[in-house]
Amino acid sequence: MIKKLIVTTLGVGVLGGVLGATNLGSYVTTGCRQVSDSVEDSVPMTFQIDRARNMVRDLEPEIRHSMHVIAKEEVEVAELDKRLETATAKAEKDKSEIMRLQSDLSSGKNVFRYAGHSYSEGEVKEDLARRFNRYKTVDGTIESLQQMRDARQRNLDAAREKLTAMMGAQRQLQVDVENLEAKLKLVEVAEASSDFQFDDSKLARAKQLMVDIRTKLDVAAKLANADTTFQEEIPLDETEAEDVTTQVAEYFGLESESDDLKARSEAKIATASFAE
Repeated sequence: MIKKLIVTTLGVGVLGGVLGATNLGSYVTTGCRQVSDSVEDSVPMTFQIDRARNMVRDLEPEIRHSMHVIAKEEVEVAELDKRLETATAKAEKDKSEIMRLQSDLSSGKNVFRYAGHSYSEGEVKEDLARRFNRYKTVDGTIESLQQMRDARQRNLDAAREKLTAMMGAQRQLQVDVENLEAKLKLVEVAEASSDFQFDDSKLARAKQLMVDIRTKLDVAAKLANADTTFQEEIPLDETEAEDVTTQVAEYFGLESESDDLKARSEAKIATASFAE
C-alpha cells in the first residue's frame, strides 16, 4: 500500500513537471475552458432562464426551515421570559422577608413571634442564614437566565434579519427572472420582425418605378387632351383690314362718340337727298 502511494506521488510529480516544462498545462486548461464556454453558449436562453427560475424556487424550502426555527426560538424565548418573571417576583418576596428578619434581629430582642409561634434569636438567625443562601442561589440563577435570554434574543433578532434579507433577495431574483424573460421575448420579436425588412435597393427601384409610371400617365393625359383640339381651317375669304382709328376708339372707349358722329353724318346726307 505504501509502495503504491509512493509510486502515485512520484507519477503525479513527474507529470506536473512535464506539464510545467512543456507549457502543456496551459494548453489543456485553455482547451477545457473553451469547451466549457462553447457548451454553455450552446444552451438555449430559455433553458437558462428556466434554470434560474428553478434555482430561485429552490430557496423556498430553506426559507420555510428558517421560519420554523425562528418560530420555535420565539416560543422558547417567551418561556424564558415567563421563568424570569416568576423567579424575579419570588426573589423580590424572599428579599423583603430577609430584610424583615434582619431588621428584627437588629432590634436586640431575644424572642421573636411569627404567625403565632415564638422563636429564639438563634433560630431566627439560622432561618435568616438559610434564606440568605437560597436567595443568593436564586439571584445567580436569575442572572444566568437573563444572560441566556439576552443571548437567545440576539440570535433570534439576527435570524429574523437573515430571513428578511433572504426573502427580499428571493423576491428580487423573481423580478429579475421575469425581466429577463420579458427581454428575451422582445429579442425574439425583434429577430422575427427583422426577417420582413425590405432591401434598400429593392425599395429604391420600386419607388423609381412608381415615378416612371406616374410620368408616363401624365404624358398620356396631355397627349389625349391635345388630340381633342381641332386644327385651324384654311380661310376662304379675305379679311378686311381693320381701321386703326376704330382700334384706338375701342381701346380708349371712344366707340360711342364715333358712332354719334357717323350717325350725324348719315342724317345730314339723308336730309340733303330729301331736299333735292
